[in-house]
Amino acid sequence: MASLKTNNSSNPLLESSMVWLSLYFFLNLGLTIYNKVIMAMFQFPFPWALTAIHTLCGTIGSYIFWKLDIFKPAKLGERENMVMLMFSVLYTINIAISNVSLNLVTVPFHQVVRAMTPVFTVMLNVLFLKKTYSAMTYTSLIPVIAGVAFATFGDYNYTAMGFFLTVLGTILAAVKTVVTNRVQVGRLKLHPLDLLLRMSPLAFIQTMIYSYLTGEMQLVQEYCKTNMNFSVFCALLLNGVIAFFLNVVSFTANKKTSALTMTVAGKIFIFVYLFNVHSSLMFHRQRETSPINRTGCYYF
Repeated sequence: MASLKTNNSSNPLLESSMVWLSLYFFLNLGLTIYNKVIMAMFQFPFPWALTAIHTLCGTIGSYIFWKLDIFKPAKLGERENMVMLMFSVLYTINIAISNVSLNLVTVPFHQVVRAMTPVFTVMLNVLFLKKTYSAMTYTSLIPVIAGVAFATFGDYNYTAMGFFLTVLGTILAAVKTVVTNRVQVGRLKLHPLDLLLRMSPLAFIQTMIYSYLTGEMQLVQEYCKTNMNFSVFCALLLNGVIAFFLNVVSFTANKKTSALTMTVAGKIFIFVYLFNVHSSLMFHRQRETSPINRTGCYYF
């Protein structure tokens, strides 16, 4: 099994699940904002290429950490390696469905449906892992979903295919979170960096294939010939580095908490993001927000 090379007296701060959840929270917010900057300011509207950069940085970063003897990869058999392959496919498809669905629905509708991720996580744990939850747990999910719905109320436009893909993407996100937790705390007990080392190269290859099949790769090549410069290169590299550390923190937080905790934490991230957006719009008077929107932002 994978192991982390540490001293016997481990740092209590690094053992705190709240520390890892906080890091996940801020890195998630930071990467989301940075992705928008990359797409808009640098005119780089290539989601598959951006995902490829993330997975490539994940591959290189985890390999460097391995060579620095920070962790020791587990010895897996053929069956376990097949699990890793399937996990990487799930990881890539989850990104693909999310990217495609976002082009077919409005952002508010997308966020409302994604707010259902904790519900699907509970259903998966109950149906397949035979877990049980208290009535308080079920009740506590209501304000999470209601808050996102209120905060984004007013622009729910979608196509039938967009609706289907958004729901499918939400279910896949819940499945990925549950599987990530099982891979790290179940029989395999993989270290987060070990999981990233095995998953990232496979996800990178799959992402490049999807980029080629969708025709995006040719557009990226044209972009590199006309718009690529040192500033864009550094911006993309920094974006990939942030994504690498976000993956490490995400996997570690998942291992130290639970799949349900991670999905709820993700929805809290949406609350803070929406609060900042609405506050900025109101402050600069760029857009009038409705009382329902403000209720959603302050509801949590």
